[in-house]
Amino acid sequence: MERPTVLTIAGSDSGGGAGIQADLAAIAWFGGFGATAITAVTAQNPVAVEGVYPVSPKGVTAQIEAVFSVFSVAAVKTGMLFRSAVVEAVAAALLRHPPRWLVVDPVMVATSGAKLLQDDAVTALRERLLPRASLITPNLPEAEVLLGRRIGGVAEMTAAAAELSGGYGAWVLVKGGHGQGDEATDVLAHAGRCWEFRGPRVEAATTHGTGCSLSAAIAVCLARGAAPPEAVRQAKAYVLARLRNCVRVGPHVWTMMPPAERQDAEIVVVDGQPC
Repeated sequence: MERPTVLTIAGSDSGGGAGIQADLAAIAWFGGFGATAITAVTAQNPVAVEGVYPVSPKGVTAQIEAVFSVFSVAAVKTGMLFRSAVVEAVAAALLRHPPRWLVVDPVMVATSGAKLLQDDAVTALRERLLPRASLITPNLPEAEVLLGRRIGGVAEMTAAAAELSGGYGAWVLVKGGHGQGDEATDVLAHAGRCWEFRGPRVEAATTHGTGCSLSAAIAVCLARGAAPPEAVRQAKAYVLARLRNCVRVGPHVWTMMPPAERQDAEIVVVDGQPC
């Protein structure tokens, strides 16, 4: 059986719930093969990030080159890059090895509040990596940083997704998990059209690793041939199932687990309307 290779370029989570570890779980669950380039080692758990220990740009580049030298990479996903020098190194490596699909999760702040992207790296991300992306997955705070303004309800999310999509020439998914209400609505925009993905808001024991899981799931679904709206639908259903499948792994700690079976969760899709 041939499996598509998906390269995730991100940080390692010692607690196992986010970062590279969450990415590999999603890629494997959807039937892909996960390759990695680790940008930083973090000392963290589902509660807090205790420390970040960056890998050198040379080390990150060497990992990417090693993967591309022997694998046929169907998609690349980037997560925590932390430093501007690493953003530059990743952008340069992907210029030499342009993937069919590049999913960029502009990871800036952890769920626990720890900063995962230095201030000067935001500019490098905007200028060097986002213009090369096929699909970008900012949450509401990240979209606000990229646009320099507050974003409120679904109408403002739609305008934000459309503006970012037009500016970068990419599919842009603005995620509504940080919003309010009984539904968690994400908005996908491309070429003047917008899709809404509505799912129930879950009061989960933890949400640690949801963004990593979603972007990795989108990448592997794209690698398997799904169109971007369908890849987003499948990925959102996967994350919803993980939120409903939290398990206790310590006296006071919970983590999300991949579902045992494929689920077609109740994700309502409003097909591509003009933005």
